[in-house]
Amino acid sequence: MRIASTINEVIEILDEIIAVEVAQNSAMAFFPVLYKKVTERIRDGIINSDFQDNPRMERLDVLFANRYLQAYYNYKLGKEITKSWQLTFEATKEDSVIILQHILLGINAHINLDLGIVASQTVGNGNPLAPFREDYDKINDILRNMVQSMQTSINTVSPLLILLEWIGKGKEDKLAAFSINVARDGSWLFSNQYHNSINQTSEILRRDKIIAVLAAELSNVKSKMLRFVIKIVRFFESKKVSKVAASLENA
Repeated sequence: MRIASTINEVIEILDEIIAVEVAQNSAMAFFPVLYKKVTERIRDGIINSDFQDNPRMERLDVLFANRYLQAYYNYKLGKEITKSWQLTFEATKEDSVIILQHILLGINAHINLDLGIVASQTVGNGNPLAPFREDYDKINDILRNMVQSMQTSINTVSPLLILLEWIGKGKEDKLAAFSINVARDGSWLFSNQYHNSINQTSEILRRDKIIAVLAAELSNVKSKMLRFVIKIVRFFESKKVSKVAASLENA
Protein backbone atom coordinates (compact mmCIF):
# COMPACT_ATOMS: atom_id res chain seq x y z
CA MET A 1 0.00 0.00 0.00
CA ARG A 2 1.40 3.39 -1.03
CA ILE A 3 0.16 6.53 0.68
CA ALA A 4 1.13 9.92 -0.72
CA SER A 5 2.86 12.76 1.11
CA THR A 6 3.03 15.21 -1.83
CA ILE A 7 0.79 16.04 -4.76
CA ASN A 8 3.37 14.65 -7.20
CA GLU A 9 3.33 11.35 -5.31
CA VAL A 10 -0.45 11.29 -5.68
CA ILE A 11 -0.05 11.50 -9.45
CA GLU A 12 2.65 8.79 -9.46
CA ILE A 13 0.49 6.40 -7.43
CA LEU A 14 -2.57 7.05 -9.58
CA ASP A 15 -0.47 6.20 -12.64
CA GLU A 16 0.51 2.91 -10.98
CA ILE A 17 -3.12 2.06 -10.20
CA ILE A 18 -4.23 2.90 -13.74
CA ALA A 19 -1.50 0.67 -15.19
CA VAL A 20 -2.48 -2.25 -12.93
CA GLU A 21 -6.19 -1.97 -13.70
CA VAL A 22 -5.68 -1.49 -17.44
CA ALA A 23 -3.50 -4.61 -17.50
CA GLN A 24 -6.38 -6.50 -15.86
CA ASN A 25 -8.91 -4.94 -18.24
CA SER A 26 -10.77 -3.64 -15.19
CA ALA A 27 -13.18 -0.73 -15.10
CA MET A 28 -11.46 0.29 -11.87
CA ALA A 29 -9.09 2.20 -14.18
CA PHE A 30 -11.70 4.77 -15.24
CA PHE A 31 -12.11 6.89 -12.13
CA PRO A 32 -8.37 7.23 -11.37
CA VAL A 33 -7.80 8.52 -14.92
CA LEU A 34 -10.26 11.33 -14.25
CA TYR A 35 -8.86 11.84 -10.77
CA LYS A 36 -5.29 12.09 -12.02
CA LYS A 37 -6.28 14.79 -14.49
CA VAL A 38 -8.08 16.72 -11.76
CA THR A 39 -5.02 16.37 -9.51
CA GLU A 40 -2.72 17.62 -12.27
CA ARG A 41 -4.97 20.63 -12.75
CA ILE A 42 -4.90 21.37 -9.01
CA ARG A 43 -1.09 20.98 -8.97
CA ASP A 44 -0.79 23.45 -11.84
CA GLY A 45 -3.14 25.81 -10.03
CA ILE A 46 -0.97 25.65 -6.91
CA ILE A 47 2.14 26.39 -8.98
CA ASN A 48 0.35 29.38 -10.53
CA SER A 49 -1.01 30.53 -7.14
CA ASP A 50 -4.60 30.21 -8.34
CA PHE A 51 -5.99 29.43 -4.90
CA GLN A 52 -6.65 31.58 -1.89
CA ASP A 53 -4.20 29.51 0.16
CA ASN A 54 -1.96 27.36 -2.04
CA PRO A 55 -0.04 25.44 0.68
CA ARG A 56 -3.38 24.60 2.31
CA MET A 57 -4.68 23.36 -1.04
CA GLU A 58 -1.77 20.94 -1.40
CA ARG A 59 -2.40 19.62 2.14
CA LEU A 60 -6.02 19.06 1.25
CA ASP A 61 -5.19 17.42 -2.06
CA VAL A 62 -2.90 14.88 -0.41
CA LEU A 63 -5.36 14.09 2.40
CA PHE A 64 -8.16 13.85 -0.15
CA ALA A 65 -6.25 11.50 -2.44
CA ASN A 66 -5.18 9.29 0.45
CA ARG A 67 -8.80 8.56 1.33
CA TYR A 68 -9.29 7.16 -2.17
CA LEU A 69 -5.95 5.32 -2.09
CA GLN A 70 -6.68 3.74 1.29
CA ALA A 71 -10.14 2.67 0.12
CA TYR A 72 -8.67 1.21 -3.08
CA TYR A 73 -5.88 -0.75 -1.38
CA ASN A 74 -8.07 -1.94 1.49
CA TYR A 75 -10.67 -3.15 -0.99
CA LYS A 76 -7.99 -5.12 -2.81
CA LEU A 77 -6.90 -6.62 0.52
CA GLY A 78 -10.46 -7.53 1.46
CA LYS A 79 -10.52 -5.10 4.37
CA GLU A 80 -13.54 -3.11 5.49
CA ILE A 81 -14.09 0.23 3.75
CA THR A 82 -16.91 2.73 3.56
CA LYS A 83 -20.06 1.41 1.96
CA SER A 84 -19.91 4.19 -0.62
CA TRP A 85 -16.56 3.01 -1.95
CA GLN A 86 -17.50 -0.66 -1.54
CA LEU A 87 -20.45 -0.26 -3.90
CA THR A 88 -18.34 1.80 -6.31
CA PHE A 89 -15.64 -0.85 -6.56
CA GLU A 90 -18.12 -3.73 -6.69
CA ALA A 91 -19.86 -2.08 -9.65
CA THR A 92 -16.69 -2.52 -11.70
CA LYS A 93 -17.39 -6.26 -11.70
CA GLU A 94 -20.80 -5.73 -13.32
CA ASP A 95 -20.75 -5.84 -17.09
CA SER A 96 -24.03 -3.94 -17.25
CA VAL A 97 -22.58 -0.70 -15.80
CA ILE A 98 -21.53 1.86 -18.40
CA ILE A 99 -18.38 4.02 -18.39
CA LEU A 100 -20.26 7.14 -17.33
CA GLN A 101 -21.76 5.35 -14.34
CA HIS A 102 -18.32 4.20 -13.16
CA ILE A 103 -17.05 7.78 -13.26
CA LEU A 104 -20.11 9.16 -11.47
CA LEU A 105 -19.87 6.48 -8.79
CA GLY A 106 -16.28 7.48 -8.07
CA ILE A 107 -17.24 11.16 -7.93
CA ASN A 108 -20.16 10.30 -5.66
CA ALA A 109 -18.03 8.53 -3.05
CA HIS A 110 -15.12 10.95 -3.21
CA ILE A 111 -16.97 14.28 -3.32
CA ASN A 112 -20.10 13.48 -1.33
CA LEU A 113 -18.25 11.73 1.50
CA ASP A 114 -14.47 12.13 1.40
CA LEU A 115 -14.15 15.82 0.51
CA GLY A 116 -16.19 17.01 3.47
CA ILE A 117 -14.05 14.99 5.86
CA VAL A 118 -10.69 16.14 4.54
CA ALA A 119 -11.76 19.79 4.35
CA SER A 120 -12.28 19.67 8.10
CA GLN A 121 -9.02 17.80 8.64
CA THR A 122 -7.14 20.34 6.52
CA VAL A 123 -8.18 23.37 8.58
CA GLY A 124 -7.93 21.43 11.85
CA ASN A 125 -10.10 21.20 14.94
CA GLY A 126 -10.90 24.52 16.56
CA ASN A 127 -10.32 26.50 13.38
CA PRO A 128 -13.19 27.99 11.35
CA LEU A 129 -14.18 26.18 8.16
CA ALA A 130 -15.92 29.10 6.47
CA PRO A 131 -12.75 30.80 5.10
CA PHE A 132 -12.04 27.62 3.14
CA ARG A 133 -15.28 27.80 1.11
CA GLU A 134 -13.81 29.65 -1.87
CA ASP A 135 -11.03 27.13 -2.48
CA TYR A 136 -13.40 24.27 -1.69
CA ASP A 137 -15.69 25.38 -4.50
CA LYS A 138 -12.76 25.73 -6.87
CA ILE A 139 -12.01 22.02 -6.48
CA ASN A 140 -15.55 21.20 -7.56
CA ASP A 141 -15.35 23.66 -10.45
CA ILE A 142 -12.19 21.94 -11.67
CA LEU A 143 -13.91 18.56 -11.41
CA ARG A 144 -17.00 19.77 -13.26
CA ASN A 145 -14.92 21.25 -16.06
CA MET A 146 -12.86 18.08 -16.32
CA VAL A 147 -15.94 15.88 -16.58
CA GLN A 148 -17.36 18.16 -19.27
CA SER A 149 -14.11 18.05 -21.24
CA MET A 150 -14.15 14.26 -20.99
CA GLN A 151 -17.62 14.04 -22.49
CA THR A 152 -16.34 14.03 -26.07
CA SER A 153 -13.74 11.40 -25.17
CA ILE A 154 -16.39 9.19 -23.58
CA ASN A 155 -18.54 9.53 -26.69
CA THR A 156 -15.72 8.15 -28.84
CA VAL A 157 -15.69 4.90 -26.86
CA SER A 158 -19.40 4.97 -25.99
CA PRO A 159 -21.00 6.13 -29.27
CA LEU A 160 -24.62 5.69 -28.18
CA LEU A 161 -24.25 7.56 -24.89
CA ILE A 162 -26.17 10.39 -26.48
CA LEU A 163 -29.27 8.19 -26.29
CA LEU A 164 -29.06 8.40 -22.51
CA GLU A 165 -28.95 12.18 -22.67
CA TRP A 166 -32.02 12.28 -24.92
CA ILE A 167 -34.11 9.74 -23.00
CA GLY A 168 -32.96 10.90 -19.58
CA LYS A 169 -34.10 14.51 -19.96
CA GLY A 170 -36.74 15.39 -17.40
CA LYS A 171 -36.53 12.03 -15.67
CA GLU A 172 -36.44 12.08 -11.87
CA ASP A 173 -33.69 9.53 -11.86
CA LYS A 174 -30.38 9.73 -10.02
CA LEU A 175 -28.32 8.95 -13.10
CA ALA A 176 -30.02 11.55 -15.27
CA ALA A 177 -30.30 14.16 -12.52
CA PHE A 178 -26.82 13.78 -11.01
CA SER A 179 -25.18 17.20 -10.66
CA ILE A 180 -21.71 18.00 -9.41
CA ASN A 181 -23.02 21.33 -8.17
CA VAL A 182 -25.60 19.54 -6.03
CA ALA A 183 -22.86 17.22 -4.79
CA ARG A 184 -20.71 20.24 -3.96
CA ASP A 185 -23.37 21.97 -1.86
CA GLY A 186 -24.33 18.81 -0.03
CA SER A 187 -20.68 18.00 0.60
CA TRP A 188 -20.06 21.46 2.08
CA LEU A 189 -23.05 21.10 4.41
CA PHE A 190 -21.76 17.71 5.54
CA SER A 191 -18.27 19.14 6.04
CA ASN A 192 -19.66 21.72 8.46
CA GLN A 193 -21.67 19.09 10.32
CA TYR A 194 -18.62 16.86 10.58
CA HIS A 195 -16.32 19.75 11.56
CA ASN A 196 -18.59 20.86 14.41
CA SER A 197 -19.61 17.40 15.63
CA ILE A 198 -18.54 16.01 18.98
CA ASN A 199 -18.78 12.52 17.44
CA GLN A 200 -17.16 12.66 14.02
CA THR A 201 -17.08 8.89 13.60
CA SER A 202 -20.84 8.81 13.95
CA GLU A 203 -21.15 11.60 11.38
CA ILE A 204 -19.12 9.59 8.86
CA LEU A 205 -21.26 6.49 9.38
CA ARG A 206 -24.48 8.48 9.00
CA ARG A 207 -23.27 10.22 5.86
CA ASP A 208 -21.88 7.02 4.36
CA LYS A 209 -25.30 5.36 4.60
CA ILE A 210 -26.86 8.23 2.67
CA ILE A 211 -24.19 8.28 -0.03
CA ALA A 212 -24.29 4.49 -0.34
CA VAL A 213 -27.99 4.74 -1.18
CA LEU A 214 -27.14 7.25 -3.91
CA ALA A 215 -24.42 4.89 -5.18
CA ALA A 216 -26.93 2.06 -5.41
CA GLU A 217 -29.30 4.30 -7.38
CA LEU A 218 -26.52 5.42 -9.70
CA SER A 219 -25.55 1.87 -10.58
CA ASN A 220 -29.07 0.40 -10.59
CA VAL A 221 -31.43 2.97 -12.03
CA LYS A 222 -35.13 2.62 -11.25
CA SER A 223 -36.54 3.70 -14.60
CA LYS A 224 -37.24 0.71 -16.87
CA MET A 225 -36.76 2.92 -19.90
CA LEU A 226 -33.35 4.12 -18.72
CA ARG A 227 -32.29 0.58 -17.84
CA PHE A 228 -33.15 -0.46 -21.38
CA VAL A 229 -31.22 2.49 -22.86
CA ILE A 230 -28.22 1.78 -20.61
CA LYS A 231 -28.22 -1.80 -21.86
CA ILE A 232 -28.06 -0.56 -25.46
CA VAL A 233 -25.36 2.00 -24.62
CA ARG A 234 -23.30 -0.67 -22.87
CA PHE A 235 -23.63 -3.10 -25.77
CA PHE A 236 -21.98 -0.63 -28.14
CA GLU A 237 -19.36 0.66 -25.70
CA SER A 238 -15.74 -0.36 -26.08
CA LYS A 239 -14.95 -3.30 -23.84
CA LYS A 240 -11.21 -2.71 -24.10
CA VAL A 241 -10.21 -0.83 -20.96
CA SER A 242 -6.88 0.29 -22.41
CA LYS A 243 -8.71 2.03 -25.25
CA VAL A 244 -11.18 3.70 -22.89
CA ALA A 245 -8.46 4.82 -20.49
CA ALA A 246 -6.39 6.24 -23.33
CA SER A 247 -9.38 8.14 -24.66
CA LEU A 248 -10.14 9.60 -21.21
CA GLU A 249 -6.49 10.47 -20.71
CA ASN A 250 -6.45 12.47 -23.94
CA ALA A 251 -9.51 14.55 -23.01
